[in-house]
Amino acid sequence: MRPENNKISTLIESIPYIQKFHGKTFVIKYGGNAMSDKSIAMKVAQDLVLLKLVGINIVIVHGGGPQIDEFLSKLDKPRKFHNGLRVTDNETMDLVEMVLTGRVNKDIVSIINKAGGYAFGLTGKDASFIKARKIKSQVNNRKKTDLGRVGEVVNVDPSLLLNLISDKFIPVISPIGVDSNGDSLNINADIVASEIAAVLKCEKLIFMTNTDGVIKKNKLIPNVSISEISKLIKNQIITGGMIPKIESAKLAIKKNVKSAHIINGTSPHSLLLEVFTEKGIGTAINLK
Repeated sequence: MRPENNKISTLIESIPYIQKFHGKTFVIKYGGNAMSDKSIAMKVAQDLVLLKLVGINIVIVHGGGPQIDEFLSKLDKPRKFHNGLRVTDNETMDLVEMVLTGRVNKDIVSIINKAGGYAFGLTGKDASFIKARKIKSQVNNRKKTDLGRVGEVVNVDPSLLLNLISDKFIPVISPIGVDSNGDSLNINADIVASEIAAVLKCEKLIFMTNTDGVIKKNKLIPNVSISEISKLIKNQIITGGMIPKIESAKLAIKKNVKSAHIINGTSPHSLLLEVFTEKGIGTAINLK
C-alpha cells in the first residue's frame, strides 16, 4: 500500500471515534517522567490541541516528582517517602509548590500554547476548587509516621473547570489542594486526576506514564478488570508507582467514569493512537 493510502486509512479509522467522543470530556494525568523529553512533549501538546479542535474537552492534571527530586538534590535535602507518598514538611511544601506551579505547570502551558492551543494553568487553590484535608499519621509496625502537609481530596468544585472547558481553554492543574485554614497541601496527582474525572463525569481518564501499561512476564496486559487488581498487586505484577495509578483508575471507574487507561506517554502520539484507533494502546481498566 502506498504511504498516502496508509494515511488516508488512518484518517478514515478515526471518524467513528471523533463522532463518538465529540462533546465528551477526557481527564489526562500527565506524569513527570513522561514530560522529560522536549520533542515528545511537543508531540503530546499537538495531540492535546487536535483533541480539543475535534470537539473533545480536555483537562490536564500533571505530576512533577522527578523535577521535585532534582531541586531537593540541589538543596541537599533528602527525599522521604512513606507508602508511596512524599513526606512533606513545611520547607518541602514550599519547594513542591514552587516547582509544580512555577516551573512544571508553566512549561506545560507554554508548550500547549506553542502548539496552537489555549492552555490555562491553575492549582486547586484557585477559587479553592480542590478542598483537602491533611492525611492522618500512618502506623506501620507500631511506628507512627507524620506525613506532614500531605493531603487527601475532600471536595472538588467543578464550576471553574466547566467554565474553562466550555470555552476554548485546556485547564492544566497542579495537584495542590487547600485546607480549611487556607494552607496548601501536597496531593498525589493520580488521585487528583481520578477525583476530577469523577466529578466531571468524564468519558475517559488517561494516565500518561513512562511504561507501556501493566506488564506480566514481559507482555502487556491490554485489559484489567477492577476485580483483578488486588490479585495483581498481591502477586507483584502491579508494583511501585503503578499501584496508585491502578487504584486511582479503580476509584474513578467505581464513580462512573466510563473508562480508564494507562499508556506510555513517551511514545510519539500515544494519545491519538489510544483515542482514535480500534485496538488502542496500553492497558484499559474496566468494570468487569
